[in-house]
Amino acid sequence: MSLNTGIEESKKTEIAQTLSKLLAETYTLYLKTHKYHWNVTGPMFQTLHLMFEQHYNDLALAVDEIAERIRVLGVKAPGSYTEFSQLSSVKDDASMDASAEAMIKNLLNDHEQVARTAKDVLPLLDGANDEGTNSLLGARIEYHEKTAWMLNSLIG
Repeated sequence: MSLNTGIEESKKTEIAQTLSKLLAETYTLYLKTHKYHWNVTGPMFQTLHLMFEQHYNDLALAVDEIAERIRVLGVKAPGSYTEFSQLSSVKDDASMDASAEAMIKNLLNDHEQVARTAKDVLPLLDGANDEGTNSLLGARIEYHEKTAWMLNSLIG
């Protein structure tokens, strides 16, 4: 049964589908960041190890918020590796030998991608009366842009 909270019914599915891509990318980024947390080495180990831990904790909370927003819209949230790999533009890093600098560059590119995906949802909200999704997207965009800026500052 659909919630009657004033969100334009005809737009719920399209918004939820685009949020599913955002969910998949956020989850893939979470996994990659956690992997990097475990495997980073080098002179910046302590700084990066702690920073990556903060990032994957932030991303874990975001995954839940995005999935719950999809459910508010009345659509089932994807949740398998298969679904996420099909939906996500952020790709898993299979390399176990990435340098700390390569990790930073990979994460920088991924945060930029997730920010762009979040922005792709915004036009769908025109006339949808969906302030909840708009608010969620604003927070996600701000987080990914700020994180990208910080990562970029580490490499130059």
